[in-house]
Amino acid sequence: MESSELDRLAEQIHRELLARFGPPSERRFTRGQPPAGAKISFEQRVASLIDHTLLRPEATREQIEELCRQARRFGFASACVNPLWVPLCAKLLQGSEVKVCTVVGFPLGATLTEVKRFETGEALKLGAQEIDMVIPVGALRSGDWERVYLDILAVVDAARAAQAAVKVIIEAGLLSDSEKIAASTLALLAGADFVKTSTGFGPSGATVRDVEILRRAARGAMGVKAAGGIRSFDDFKKMIAAGATRIGASASIRILQEARQAAEQQGAPVL
Repeated sequence: MESSELDRLAEQIHRELLARFGPPSERRFTRGQPPAGAKISFEQRVASLIDHTLLRPEATREQIEELCRQARRFGFASACVNPLWVPLCAKLLQGSEVKVCTVVGFPLGATLTEVKRFETGEALKLGAQEIDMVIPVGALRSGDWERVYLDILAVVDAARAAQAAVKVIIEAGLLSDSEKIAASTLALLAGADFVKTSTGFGPSGATVRDVEILRRAARGAMGVKAAGGIRSFDDFKKMIAAGATRIGASASIRILQEARQAAEQQGAPVL
């Protein structure tokens, strides 16, 4: 599908869903970037765009502790972990600028909406500051847009009182272009802060094309998080150029090392 066709499709779907669900209430949009004019190094700027992630089910306490030490040392946007580890991360990151990010309805998205709402509330009580939720992908593919919208809205409402950012994972590898646009638009209208490409456990990770599609649907009012398979600084740059405003990665240290090398060799690349 050509770029102009994608634009028309995105506009058509946006109008249809806006007429059905109405505009969102005011969101607390968070791009995950340092304040304008902030005097930070190129490496720090790269780190500020990354959610330093460890979501493997076999991850140990020692590995989570090391993740938090690295997140604090390098100044990543967040440490993203499974809910079990939220209290530990909240303790280890207390007093730092690094957010505690956790996942809800992860990784399948097929959990009941009320369970997602409860899970969100409990995670926030334990110290989470950002929530990455998975939509009910099967409902979206069935055309049940209302169920998906209400699912996202429940998590957004639960997070709003705690002023926590919500990122909506659509698992783009399972969706057609029109479904990706619909899922992203539903996230926008439900008041989410970001739409996110993938869980990292699906059939594929982030692609440049998917980020471009999600950016169109976000309409400049919602961030785009690219996650899954981003393992190098070159991958990072491609996603940022395509429109990502946050990157989810487990290879964060490697990305920073390569960013440092690039800055030393050719000056700070444009992001």
